[in-house]
Amino acid sequence: MISYIIKRVLQMIPTLISVSIITFALIHMIPGDPARIIAGEDASQHDVQQIRERLGLDKPLYVQYGMYMANLVKGDFGNSIRSDRPVLKEILTRFPTTITLTVMAIIIMVVIGLFAGIFSATKPNSLRDNFTMMFSLFGISMPVFWLGLMLILAFSYYLPIFPSGGNSSFKYFILPAVAVGLSSSAILARLTRSSILEVIHQDFVRTARAKGVKEKVVIYKHTLKNALIPIITIIGLEFGQLLGGAVLTETVFSMNGLGRFVIQSIQFRDYPAVQGSILFIAAIFVFVNLIVDLCYSLVDPRVRYD
Repeated sequence: MISYIIKRVLQMIPTLISVSIITFALIHMIPGDPARIIAGEDASQHDVQQIRERLGLDKPLYVQYGMYMANLVKGDFGNSIRSDRPVLKEILTRFPTTITLTVMAIIIMVVIGLFAGIFSATKPNSLRDNFTMMFSLFGISMPVFWLGLMLILAFSYYLPIFPSGGNSSFKYFILPAVAVGLSSSAILARLTRSSILEVIHQDFVRTARAKGVKEKVVIYKHTLKNALIPIITIIGLEFGQLLGGAVLTETVFSMNGLGRFVIQSIQFRDYPAVQGSILFIAAIFVFVNLIVDLCYSLVDPRVRYD
């Protein structure tokens, strides 16, 4: 187990380096000059050039990337061009908002998705199965930002129960978490249904029923437990997707999180902020995938990492 963890941690290094190269290349392809944005439209070319030299933007791209990676090894993400504050400090200030939203959305996704999938699989091809699959198809097809706007319209405008934006207290997270969680729960519901249907017809399930085991015990202890590996996989993948996909949600609900920070940084051509934020999110995503892999052995004793 320890050797496997060390091996996976070492594999994170080339993955994160690849992410940094791709991010660096893409952000520098965006039209616009951050030095001109900082100086203003009326600034002279001399002032713009001075800012460009101060930020190191006058150097070749490979030199800029080398300087960035050299600082990154020391734990320095650089300073934000927009605020002149350390990027890591900016990220850590906004990350609690994003991780809170993501965890709440995951909880909603797991509760609704698992229940809907089990509810559907226990009576395949029935009315409730068809209804649940229609719900999941609607959830998969529905854009998150559209659902967010509809929730704001329903529960902030017509029924002023929840605030429409912000992140100053717990109630501000409810609508965005529901918007994100409902959409993801549809994917989990379909996967749970197919996983349970694959297991429920196996011999050990028929044996448990033949012994007179209660149906709830058969479903939740025997069937669901043996169908958990693909379910855990999709939960881990969705966690990473929700963490990165908070960009739209935080923008719609005006939340001061990491996703909105990335959008603002892209608009301002804030290279260090964009690179640092995406690299930070990628590191969290890789770490979550490692945790998911380790959970396999807890669910299925046959899985070994020796």
